Amino acid sequence: MIRMPTYLLKLTRLPLIHKSWTLFVLIFVFVSFTYIKLYSSIWEDPSYSLSADINCAHSVPSSLNIAAGPSPSTANVFFVETSEKTTPSYLFSCSVESAARTHPTSKVVVLMKGLAKGNVSLPKHWAFSLLSCFPNVEIRPLDLTELFSGTPLKWWYLWPLRHWEPHFLPVLSDACRIVLMWKFGGIYLDTDFIVLKNLQNLTNALGIQDEKELNGAFLSFKPGHAFMKLCMQDFVQNYNGWLWGHQGPDLLTRVFKKWCSLRTIKSMNCKGVSALAPEVVYPIPWQDWKKLFEAVSALELHNLLKNAYAVHIWNKLSHGTKLEIPSQALLAQLYAQFCPATYAKMKQHSEELSRRAV
Repeated sequence: MIRMPTYLLKLTRLPLIHKSWTLFVLIFVFVSFTYIKLYSSIWEDPSYSLSADINCAHSVPSSLNIAAGPSPSTANVFFVETSEKTTPSYLFSCSVESAARTHPTSKVVVLMKGLAKGNVSLPKHWAFSLLSCFPNVEIRPLDLTELFSGTPLKWWYLWPLRHWEPHFLPVLSDACRIVLMWKFGGIYLDTDFIVLKNLQNLTNALGIQDEKELNGAFLSFKPGHAFMKLCMQDFVQNYNGWLWGHQGPDLLTRVFKKWCSLRTIKSMNCKGVSALAPEVVYPIPWQDWKKLFEAVSALELHNLLKNAYAVHIWNKLSHGTKLEIPSQALLAQLYAQFCPATYAKMKQHSEELSRRAV
């Protein structure tokens, strides 16, 4: 015998006016939820309507334009996505593409929490198709339990209430990068970097963000390095997941000051660890992020980036700003030069939107 669900049974016992009102509320909630899901699925990824099919021969020529000679080593380049998102943005795609082009003899490993373990096929999305054209790009599931095993962060991660903390995803990303560097070594990059040159000769290094702080958006270390071990220990011993940046830039700054017996941050090499000057990987200070969207001449661009190996786009601040494609905006020129396949997709989308507006 089929029994009516309890919540429906209770509904039938309500007075008629209450039944009508409750039914209206249920319908309104359902319609609203459906609309929001449809709206967000369209606008969260501005390239939702683009075909997922990519012609690799057209997008990725066999002779890549390498900005700086062959790699002196084959250490991996790591990117990490700690959210469940599986719809890469243009900037995400550009970051990986620019790293793949400038590191042709290295594996560029993209670890994504939203990918199902054991599933050999990637979601149908133009960015995955485009990045799969690069033979040195590997997109894999991020197994956090396995990653943190054998490290001081194992029990930190397994605490059941951890994901309720206000900055959990950024903190989780901070944890992943230091563990990756300690376990495997290589290069770690946030997915809002555009890589201009090969980074492999920047070993055991991290970048200065400003006169007060280091930043972990770029890290390059040998596996098992003592500095990264100290970072893992500090992560657990001085943990505060409720304070923004405490487990990220603040942690690296604390550890570097202790490592070098410093009171203030400065560009230097200390006990085998280099703090790189801001112009190397943070040539656009976070306070000046709007400059990324301003038109610049070719000469100004060259002078600005002549000492830079990569450019951090500060996506937390810049993500809501519209970028005109094509244009002479600094960021548009970076896309065009260092991730041309992604840029071509951006132009295609821009042209489609223009046609629809007519």
